[in-house]
Amino acid sequence: MITQSQLDKYDTRGMYKIYDRWPELAFEHYNKKLSQIDTKRLEHIVFAGMGGSGIIGDIFSAIFSKTDIHVSVVKGYHLPNTVNSNTLVVATSISGNTIETLTVLDSAKKLSTKIVAFSSGGKLEKYCKKYRIQYQKIPLLHSPRALLTAYLYTALNVLMPILPLKKADVIESITKLQETKKKISSNLTKSNPSLNLAGWIKGIPLIYYPYGLQAAAIRFKNSLQENAKIHAMAEDVIEASHNGIVSWEKSCDIQPILLQGKDDYIKTKERWEILKEYFKVNNIDYKEILSTDGNILSKLISLIYLLDYSTIFLAVLTKTDPSPVKSIDFIKKSVLKKM
Repeated sequence: MITQSQLDKYDTRGMYKIYDRWPELAFEHYNKKLSQIDTKRLEHIVFAGMGGSGIIGDIFSAIFSKTDIHVSVVKGYHLPNTVNSNTLVVATSISGNTIETLTVLDSAKKLSTKIVAFSSGGKLEKYCKKYRIQYQKIPLLHSPRALLTAYLYTALNVLMPILPLKKADVIESITKLQETKKKISSNLTKSNPSLNLAGWIKGIPLIYYPYGLQAAAIRFKNSLQENAKIHAMAEDVIEASHNGIVSWEKSCDIQPILLQGKDDYIKTKERWEILKEYFKVNNIDYKEILSTDGNILSKLISLIYLLDYSTIFLAVLTKTDPSPVKSIDFIKKSVLKKM
């Protein structure tokens, strides 16, 4: 379906080579000796970031979902009104120059919240050094979206004292990454699930997901848009059953992709079966993607790995370079002109 020469021809900046290093980057950054966050009376965590940085907040929101700590994910300029001195603000901007994240960081400092920040340098690094804010610098090896495991596992390292995860859970997730890599990276055959998925996508993907896998669905949508340069949508499977399902009554070039967890809630499993029956009755072709087993981090990061790699393959299949994002560059330049 794809040859090595085609992969190298269209992926001009070698994005796939960074993806091949995901398990290695995860292990390296999780095991670094870093200053871990010191928090007392922590009631609220805000994760601030956009794009490839923003998905980190979505993953942590899933990790904290069964705890008493309230988590907010901010993808914009404004902090929630509930932020106070017992709030931890985690600001991530891989470039270090994301205006939305810098605005949130400045607001957090003025409110005297606890803060920890991550970037590859830029204005964010300068700001943190000026105001003595806990900061971790991570080298920029490629595009922000390609460095997910480097940033995610650095954040897991720094935030470990407050996480509802054990070290064994994090190590398990890295092991799952390694297992997934064997199936998807250099295996350019029909047995590669990422390559199969890429070859199946011909129209506009509509990604259905259960609540716990929302982060994987959002990331997949974003990567389809950035890497393959195609439109994509994502909907919660339960909510879609009350509205979005009606759209299938008209023919279209939308393709449903069902992201399912091995231990989805029993009622969610029932809904999946009903939805699949509906598609079969109406002759709608769909694709099922199952998560691995293990803890929530293992499920999410392995799913993201498989799905992200499929977007690189899809780019190559459509003779598209996955790295450049000219439209985003246009927006950023236009925003800077307004400042």
